[in-house]
Amino acid sequence: MDIHDTGETNAELCALLDEVTSLRGRIVSGALKRLEHLRDCYADGRYTPSALNLAHYLELRRSDLRPLQERLAAVGLSSLGRGEAHVEATLSGIMSLLSRATGQAPEMRQNCGPRFGEGGRLLAQHTDDLFGPAGRARQARVMVTLPSEAAVDYDLLHSLLQAGMDVARINCAHDDAAGWEAMLCNLRRAEADSGRRCRVLMDLAGHKLRTGPTAPAPAVVHIRPQRDPFGVVVTPAQILLEPAEHCALEADGYTHGAYLHLKIPQELHERLRPGDRLFFSDGRGKRRYLDVVARTPAERWLVHSSRSAYLAADSVFELRRRDSRKRWRGLGRYALCPFAGQPQALRLYWGDPLLLRRDGLPGEPAQRDEAGNVVSPVSIGCTLPEVIDLLQVGDPVWFDDGKLGTEVDALLPEGALLKVTHAAPAGMNLRSDKGINFPNTRLDLPPLSAKDLQDLDFVCRHADMVGFSFVETLDDMDFMMRELVKRGRADLPIIAKIETARAVNNLGELILGTIGRHTLGIMIARGDLAVELGGVRLAEIQEEILWLCEAAHVPVIWATQVLETLAQKGMRSRPELTDAAMGVRAECVMLNKGPYVLDAVRLLDDIMQRMEAHQRKKMSRLRALGLAGKA
Repeated sequence: MDIHDTGETNAELCALLDEVTSLRGRIVSGALKRLEHLRDCYADGRYTPSALNLAHYLELRRSDLRPLQERLAAVGLSSLGRGEAHVEATLSGIMSLLSRATGQAPEMRQNCGPRFGEGGRLLAQHTDDLFGPAGRARQARVMVTLPSEAAVDYDLLHSLLQAGMDVARINCAHDDAAGWEAMLCNLRRAEADSGRRCRVLMDLAGHKLRTGPTAPAPAVVHIRPQRDPFGVVVTPAQILLEPAEHCALEADGYTHGAYLHLKIPQELHERLRPGDRLFFSDGRGKRRYLDVVARTPAERWLVHSSRSAYLAADSVFELRRRDSRKRWRGLGRYALCPFAGQPQALRLYWGDPLLLRRDGLPGEPAQRDEAGNVVSPVSIGCTLPEVIDLLQVGDPVWFDDGKLGTEVDALLPEGALLKVTHAAPAGMNLRSDKGINFPNTRLDLPPLSAKDLQDLDFVCRHADMVGFSFVETLDDMDFMMRELVKRGRADLPIIAKIETARAVNNLGELILGTIGRHTLGIMIARGDLAVELGGVRLAEIQEEILWLCEAAHVPVIWATQVLETLAQKGMRSRPELTDAAMGVRAECVMLNKGPYVLDAVRLLDDIMQRMEAHQRKKMSRLRALGLAGKA
């Protein structure tokens, strides 16, 4: 159509007016029916403007609007692409303009939804209610998952606040009540010293679907100095020797950070001096020694090794010291305090069988006969073995955030026999305490575990928000709200973590039945969602969740793997920078813990301040563009 042809243009405008008027009528009536279905969720049956607008949006998106959008854009009108926060007002505004353009008197209609600007104000108010007022030169907040070290490292919390942390997240899947209380104590002290208020989200762990323990590897530690490409030692291996009054078996391992931690008898610890050497025979029978360097403030001895060695748990050290003539003299022999072997990693390749076992026995590597044939497959347990009874042949099962994919090949008395369908070409190590996802299996677990209910007591006393893991339905939300009422905290905001395909499918009803009676936020848990939906589908779904929440005026937390390479390894990843920039469309962006999380907070703060000048939700903001030159 040539829009300069007056006759054709007028006919098209009249047709558009009829179509938009009909669309508005369907949306208004459909929304009222949808809300009537949830009447019991609203006090006195009166729904809020946000609930009404979400109902309008859900009705709007039931049909394909792309042809109508293109026709509206062709005549210079809004194409409905940015009306999430005020759906009915957008349609009414288009109808008013079309009426004037066609010479018709605008139809008198009663406003039945938020007006222009009101939706944005409601979202801003709900965001402040959850996260507190914005305290920096940006509106989006930064949430940081606190590491265990926050319980003892006050300086870390103070630095995080100074760098831009607005919300501290405590994951109840880790540490315990004493540790959480210590974290909060340090946080409140840091708040007082920095003058910055920080809200606290405590995430309930939910039902921990994780791999069980694996059998320990042999009790031996590989001592390895750092070498250059030519094999020359550039940094010796560093070991910390700790005193032990009684040499009991160390069940928790012996590696921490950049150092190996080993325990030695108290007598040996007291006799050591800088310059001493501890000679021993390693697991291969090779003679090796450790150089005693210095005693640390924490009463440990730092020792170095410039040669590789395999130190077994039953090793015996011979203490030697130079005499006045620089000759090494023996001063005694001391057995190393025994330690347990580290849990084994179970190596799997494409096509391998894997037994997900019902019993609580440790996982084992595959057993093969002399010809290399598998006699018994790799096996591993599950923290909730009862879910194995719900599996069917062909169901997908994913491990470790989607790194290892399998499907059910057979159901056996001892468990589910899986077949590896997705693994790296060079194979994949499966370890204990790794997440398990069952995307096509309806688990029907209780909304909260026994541990969740116990932890909720602490959360209600100390937190500003509670994170609801693996929430899937409105019934789940009702259960949580009842538990909060029992604890006298009906006012405690809920952050619903959207982690499963079922939660995505029920999200409209979940939000619609909650807003108006409880303060709500939505976390897009992209790690679990990527496993449940697939990475390509996630890219689409995360956008849809953002739109749905904007229509409901509900704040969104953009979570999982944001700047993860920087936080974990101290290196910037270009794709992650782009992902972080996209997060500015949410009301809050969450960073996970890591050794370099402080650097990640500073960078995210910078990115968000820059991007807010360009983007607000779906709207591009046209500030003066440097590339365009000066006026």
